[in-house]
Amino acid sequence: MKIMTVDDSAIVRKIIRSAVEVLDYEVVEAKDAKEALDILEDEYEDIALILLDWNMPGMDGFEMLELIKKDKHLRHIPVMMVTSETGGENIIKAIQTGATHYLVKPFTIEELTKRILECLGRG
Repeated sequence: MKIMTVDDSAIVRKIIRSAVEVLDYEVVEAKDAKEALDILEDEYEDIALILLDWNMPGMDGFEMLELIKKDKHLRHIPVMMVTSETGGENIIKAIQTGATHYLVKPFTIEELTKRILECLGRG
């Protein structure tokens, strides 16, 4: 199974890749929502979890979350927001829309790994 990370920061994607590979999952990376949706169109059956940044150019992560949760092929995939958005109302909005978890940047590898396992039902 694969874990997708969607973030416009190459550094954040690299950090996430390190954590995911330790857990023995394959990583699929996208630099923005459009690229992620294109990948999901073909690979949605293999994606076990999406790690989604909120602040990205073009379509933001919240808009992508809404699209995922409205799509019959994608809505079953758990989504964890991994973002610098710390406002309580944004956290509530994301969870109410269907996000499984919410991790605020900066984070430690240990925090990220723990949250990933929780999202996958292994925590």
